Amino acid sequence: MQAWAHELGFSQIGVAGVDLSSAEPGLLAWLSNGFHGGMDYMQAHGLRRARPAELVPGTVSVITARMDYLPASTPPGWQAVEFERLQRPAEGIVSMYARGRDYHKVLRSRLQKLADRIAQRVGPFGHRVFTDSAPVLEAELAVRSGLGWRGKHTLVLDREAGSMFFLGEIYLDFALPETPPAAAHCGSCSACIAACPTGAILGPGRLDARLCISYLTIEHDGPIPVDLRPRMANRIYGCDDCQLACPWNKFARTSPLPDFQPRDGLAGAPLAALFAWDEAEFLRRTEGSAIRRIGHERWLRNVAVALGNALRAGAGDEVRRALAARLDHPSALVREHVAWALAQQPEREGQAGHAQ
Repeated sequence: MQAWAHELGFSQIGVAGVDLSSAEPGLLAWLSNGFHGGMDYMQAHGLRRARPAELVPGTVSVITARMDYLPASTPPGWQAVEFERLQRPAEGIVSMYARGRDYHKVLRSRLQKLADRIAQRVGPFGHRVFTDSAPVLEAELAVRSGLGWRGKHTLVLDREAGSMFFLGEIYLDFALPETPPAAAHCGSCSACIAACPTGAILGPGRLDARLCISYLTIEHDGPIPVDLRPRMANRIYGCDDCQLACPWNKFARTSPLPDFQPRDGLAGAPLAALFAWDEAEFLRRTEGSAIRRIGHERWLRNVAVALGNALRAGAGDEVRRALAARLDHPSALVREHVAWALAQQPEREGQAGHAQ
């Protein structure tokens, strides 16, 4: 089965059981603290996430799969290269996983092909495939099946592949031998906690999504809290900082699949150009991309914040003109973020002297 998985682009597969009851107290505590923010579906699903046989009746085993996503073109020293993007405030930063094709589409189709291969060998069986698409405790299942351990940033880490990978699952109605879990290897390192720009990692394994830039730019649909906007810098979709700081990611592997090669305009593009996209261009540029799910309004909201931060960092007239062109945008959400962004422009010395 591992050989079939490798042929389909997966790095590793494992098998987990369906008794996740020991994970339920932690899930309930996370929800009761409100750390899920506006992701109401997590509260609605509740403990179903930890009960695979309730989500898909008849499930007795879960195949877990890991797929590396760093593009084949990733340069040596890529972590430093990515951190350097923060030193170019007029350019937009899109999280590395989202620069290529939508991973949901890539993993789902390949997980289904793996299930088909298994069915050819054992005969028809009941199953469902998932990848970040249903109430599934993906990280917990991955850890229990030996795909890695839970890092202090809550992501799954592997000694030979870091954390730059996607997870997927096949729920099965027949039993398979479970694979043993992996030991944790974070030790005393807390680089991911220190690197988080907003302090969203409250401690080892404790993430408040309401502070996380990935949550704010993707899941959150309202105004971004004003006190968090400056900390977003030029990150416009997601955030990789905790992974960039992780020493284990020096072992991260590139993907053999062309799907994750970055699209033109999604790595290092000028913020002013990204802000000029109308809805039609946004939809065209993000066709088949995970970015499309946030919609044009949230895209403009995110880019407006980054433009404001660029102004504060000394960006010039191009940034001001780009923002001014959206002052009368039909969306109140966009207008409010544009107005905030324009207010970040430092007063010029002449203006300050005149005011005195």
